[in-house]
Amino acid sequence: MADLELFDFFKGIIDSEEGPIILSNLDYRVIYENSSAKKYYAPVSPLTGKLLSTLMDDEMMSKVVMSVEWFKEDKNNNKVFAFHDKTNNMDMYILAIRNTEGKLIGFYGRREDRTPDSGKEFDLD
Repeated sequence: MADLELFDFFKGIIDSEEGPIILSNLDYRVIYENSSAKKYYAPVSPLTGKLLSTLMDDEMMSKVVMSVEWFKEDKNNNKVFAFHDKTNNMDMYILAIRNTEGKLIGFYGRREDRTPDSGKEFDLD
């Protein structure tokens, strides 16, 4: 499978997520945001191209930097709980992005809903 075709598949996965996903490089610059992120972060959107330090307070930025440094320590360090959004009842996480050799190349933020029993299995209606 060609790299361009894989890109389309991976981008399609990110874009189909209902929750906000923001991809950042190791310079702490947002390189991509899905449409849910554009809605969730509407007051400061668009995020793509911006440095995270311009979007976060010093305390949160420090936590992001500490998470990325932890990712660098071991290729098995890949997920950090960031915070709980009480308004939307969801947890936000920071996750490592690694290349095929396991080298850290970036990171992303995404949500996990805390209401797993609210959905129905294979609800196709």
